[in-house]
Amino acid sequence: MSEAETLQHGRRGAGRAGKRAARMAAVVSTVPFITRKIPIYEVLNEEGLALIERNAETVLEEVGIDFKGDAEALAIWRDAGADVQEERVHIPRGLCRKIITERAPHRYTQHARNPARSVVMGGDHTVFAPAYGPPFVHDLDGGRRYGTIEDFRNFVKLTYTSPWLHHSGGTVCEPVDLPVNKRHFDMVYAHMRYSDKPFMGSVTAPERAADTVAMAEILFGENWIDPETGKPRTVVTSLINANSPLTWDATMLGALKVYARANQANLLTPFILGGAMAPVTVAGACTITLAEAMAGITFTQLVAPGAPVIMGSFASSMSMQSGAPTFGTPEPAMVLYAMAALARRLGVPFRSGGALCASKIPDAQAAYESALTMLPACLAGTNFILHTAGWLEGGLAMGYEKFVMDADQAGMLQTMLNGIDLSESGQAMDAIREVGPGKHFLGCAHTQANFETAFHTSSLADNNSFEQWDAEGRQDMAQRANAQWKRMLREYEPPPIDPATDEALLDFMARRKASFPDSNV
Repeated sequence: MSEAETLQHGRRGAGRAGKRAARMAAVVSTVPFITRKIPIYEVLNEEGLALIERNAETVLEEVGIDFKGDAEALAIWRDAGADVQEERVHIPRGLCRKIITERAPHRYTQHARNPARSVVMGGDHTVFAPAYGPPFVHDLDGGRRYGTIEDFRNFVKLTYTSPWLHHSGGTVCEPVDLPVNKRHFDMVYAHMRYSDKPFMGSVTAPERAADTVAMAEILFGENWIDPETGKPRTVVTSLINANSPLTWDATMLGALKVYARANQANLLTPFILGGAMAPVTVAGACTITLAEAMAGITFTQLVAPGAPVIMGSFASSMSMQSGAPTFGTPEPAMVLYAMAALARRLGVPFRSGGALCASKIPDAQAAYESALTMLPACLAGTNFILHTAGWLEGGLAMGYEKFVMDADQAGMLQTMLNGIDLSESGQAMDAIREVGPGKHFLGCAHTQANFETAFHTSSLADNNSFEQWDAEGRQDMAQRANAQWKRMLREYEPPPIDPATDEALLDFMARRKASFPDSNV
């Protein structure tokens, strides 16, 4: 085939793909979050869950947990009845459970600037959010490179455009082209300006958390304060990671206190690499995870009773030969199932990771490992699934093609979580009566009425004949994904924002940035 013929086939294929995407977009029914209608998968009975909680409380009481570099935190624990020895806090058995069950909300609403996109965290609800934290980005055109603020904005736009992602996320990639001490302004602003879905705030310093709160107050204006409670509405959910094993450090604690005192939500997540930050066994990893999470959630409630929280769990296995994290393995899935049940036992929302993989490119390894981490997260009843889309290389890279491939799978999982339609139309008795024995259902009235929405259809999978696939350029899924994310960015239209609000945000950012020294530290 000549270059001209190849180009012509490519254009024809791109045109067909665009038309297919347009047809699908016309019938997609978007929802602000998922309300699951299928049962939760359990791996432990009540006796097993009680045993792990008992072991976690033993760890907190006998071993203790460090609260590093924060004298106020130590004083708060001492006043609550804990035994504080230097920076190690020994928490009496039963204290964490009592405080959590009495004070922490079972669920909460994170308000979006577009009220139609607000999400409910907890209960039988599930929220999908993109990957968080990669310093690198990857695409088929440029390969692996450091992320920039343009990449950051692109991923915010792609998340906003996707009907399957409910939350804008947080550090969708690290914009290393901006100074460390100032980049959080541009990151938070990107979520506020280029999307109207809920978002996450900065946690890399207490001052940056305070900047996030100040910008949120500007964004929400007269809707910032809830007239019924007199408190700020919860409009930010932010990720507070433990320094596992059994340590909370001053940076995370400082950001936590800022958000909690402003009635913003904290997502308390131990980061567990089995064999390094926790024992190699599933039960041991669950024990460490629960101990750290309970201490973090309890501390949040001591700082601000009733402040929204999510109990997080991020666990991966490890290659015992190289020490590298591994994904898609059965042991972290078992930890996930157990931790989701332990969160329900405490009565708080639960978060886990999503489409995780160690692959460097969007290949078969990426697909297998991502499916084997995302599916347990959904079956476990997870309320907030972070890293739903884009994760590559153990979280070091955010992939453009991987992003749209993962989002496509998220749509299928949403259909699964919606359960079986038992309405009159779902029962399809009229179709069965109409067709009868020995005929087919293709032309019956019920099929014609439901053909556009009967089955979830992938926007990326190629189900055509070999001949058509060959004629359209023999593209694999990554190549089709490359075309799709580019098309999504070309067709992106920003959500409206009040010009006065936008001007006030830009003015706040300019004044705050001007107060910093020019150094990059």
